[in-house]
Amino acid sequence: MPRPVRRPEQLRGRVFRGTSAVRSGLLTADCLRGPGWVRLFPDVYADATLDVTHTVRARAVGRLLLPHGVLSGASAAALWGLADLALPEDDVEVTVAPGTPRGAAAGVAVRRRLVPAAQVRPVEGVRATAPETTALELAARLAPDDAVVLLDRFVAARLTTLTTLQLTAAELSGRGCRRARQATSLADGLAGSPQETRLRLLLHRSPLPRPVAQHVVRRDGVFVARVDFAWPARRIALEYEGAWHTTRIAADRRRLEGLQAAGWRVLFVTAADLHSPAALLARIAAALGE
Repeated sequence: MPRPVRRPEQLRGRVFRGTSAVRSGLLTADCLRGPGWVRLFPDVYADATLDVTHTVRARAVGRLLLPHGVLSGASAAALWGLADLALPEDDVEVTVAPGTPRGAAAGVAVRRRLVPAAQVRPVEGVRATAPETTALELAARLAPDDAVVLLDRFVAARLTTLTTLQLTAAELSGRGCRRARQATSLADGLAGSPQETRLRLLLHRSPLPRPVAQHVVRRDGVFVARVDFAWPARRIALEYEGAWHTTRIAADRRRLEGLQAAGWRVLFVTAADLHSPAALLARIAAALGE
């Protein structure tokens, strides 16, 4: 029978330096090579029962492997709460000052530049680029629409504001700065999902009248609903259908009935519609023309 794993209380669910654990007598070198522990980076281990996400790996780099560095890029975004921007197996991005030893390791992408102190914030017990710095650095690397989606997500998550992004972008220089500034000019921070941002960009590029985002509908001064997009003069609302697919079916039905009772027509957009933009715009144009 396999021997049971010896898992000291001090290391349960933790990430730690292997040499420190051996020096303190908690483990032996042979134990570290056993099934109870996972090697993340050189001399950095995790309890095998721990769910090793990208955030866990990023914290390990920031606390143990390269504590003099600053977590940046998608790794910083994951630490700020946008965990889906980095897969568990993606390289952890860390920025170090020029002239600093790289501390290279498999699974770590090291960038070299001087990050001003004003652009560094503590998060999850490590140092990372501030939300606005993180957002703009990523936006500078992305395709135009993807960059706008990203900035809208940072604002919607209340990690920063559109004004802060615009002011910070105005001072940028170097590679990708124009792309980042263009993205800030197109972001509005109002979208409830990435698909809503993509829908708004499609509408703004079309010849259709520009809709009002997140419009509040009232009837006789009483709140009825907030809709994704609206043409108030025509009483036409446009909703990305994902917002309506919830378990609150009865509440959603009452919401729709309230809009209809107030004289509004509601059009729905799905992910499939966004793959056929010409047909979608034609349908909206027909509704606006009726």
